[in-house]
Amino acid sequence: MRLFLLPISTRRSLIYCQRLNTQISSKTTYIDKITIRASKTWLKWEKAEEGWRTDWQKKVTHYGNKLFERIPHEEWGLKSIPPLSKRRKNEELKGNEQVEVVYPGSVIGEDKVNQALHAFAGDQRQAIHTKWMWGSILAMPLTAPAVLIPIVPNIPFFYLVFRAWSHWRARSGSQHVNFLLENRLLKFTKSHPLQLAYDVAGSEVAIKELDAAVEEVKEKKAQARDEPVAEADTEKMLLTPSNGKTISELVDVPELEEQIQRAVKQVEKGLKAEKELQEEKQNLDNANKKEGPKR
Repeated sequence: MRLFLLPISTRRSLIYCQRLNTQISSKTTYIDKITIRASKTWLKWEKAEEGWRTDWQKKVTHYGNKLFERIPHEEWGLKSIPPLSKRRKNEELKGNEQVEVVYPGSVIGEDKVNQALHAFAGDQRQAIHTKWMWGSILAMPLTAPAVLIPIVPNIPFFYLVFRAWSHWRARSGSQHVNFLLENRLLKFTKSHPLQLAYDVAGSEVAIKELDAAVEEVKEKKAQARDEPVAEADTEKMLLTPSNGKTISELVDVPELEEQIQRAVKQVEKGLKAEKELQEEKQNLDNANKKEGPKR
């Protein structure tokens, strides 16, 4: 098993697990069978030919994929880590299965990697998934009236089932990482291909930030004196969505492309929202200063 720890910004990272030894879990569990069948059904609906009988399938997958994009990348990443079964626990303790943590050493140090892993494995992270897992389960009975709709399946119910399963898998992945950390079973490895990818990404991000800065100066030139000076520790992006394909090809893990693209978009959106909030607060403060103290 190999864990990828990829910094998305200067403060946030993506975790993803590549399964190398599938012999430990050679027996397909009941949950895995359901998951595989659901994935095949979803893919079939996405590729269904146009027609009045398949229109609802197309709409379900279209809006469903939009909902999936809103699921935090931390949850997607932790779901990729297999649950810690008794057999896997014994194999890892005996050293029969090596667990490697791969990261770009030129961008993040081993101590920071260790901190990020502890955040993914912490009680706070597990509590989040436990809370929303039970929330999804308790909300399932509320979808019962949807059964009365003819032809179309009870989509809200199946979505809540998926969300409950998703949070359970993410919590299980977090618990697995915690087990590996507590027993010091992780081998930290700097990846040269990842370092090359981040060098290329750094250039792209710098160009993108420069373009954005130029546009910002043009738009706010009249208010430049009122703008606060950027702090040295301001969070900055390290990757762009297009870097996902490059990294996935360099490390030969195709699944990473979608994971990286999703994570980058989510972090960019979060940083943009934070920036807009800070600007709104700054504008309000400036307006209050101009008005002067109230008598």
